Amino acid sequence: MDWLSDNQWVAWLSLAVGFGVVEVFSLDLVFAMLALGALAGVIPAALGAGFVVSFLVAVATATATLFLLRPPLIKKLHSGPDLTMSHHRLVGRQGLVTARISGVNTGQVRLDGDLWSAAPYDDTLAIEPGETVEVLEIRGATAYVHPVPTLEP
Repeated sequence: MDWLSDNQWVAWLSLAVGFGVVEVFSLDLVFAMLALGALAGVIPAALGAGFVVSFLVAVATATATLFLLRPPLIKKLHSGPDLTMSHHRLVGRQGLVTARISGVNTGQVRLDGDLWSAAPYDDTLAIEPGETVEVLEIRGATAYVHPVPTLEP
């Protein structure tokens, strides 16, 4: 017991490493902040302060990092471009009609090199082969399209 009281910094350092290992599995940044608090507890312990002082420093540091440092870090980690996957990435893209599309008959459109079943977004339209269309929605395996206006002189 005398060794532990003389070398309490080792206990604080071990606690910090333990919190760090748990953080690797949780990835929530809570245990990382607790590890920072434990690391802060190492300093007064290494300088010979008592356990109570080290404990108060560790708690204060962990609390401060949890409430001041963690929220902006979480915000930074969760920000970024949205990842659109699957067929939703085709919404907004343009394609070429290969088979007549009307409100009565489903046609075909070539999108990014693939042939898709296509229907007009507005059932009153008929879109002829060779026209350029924009994908407004994907439902199941059918692209709902609208013609892209062409500028003619």
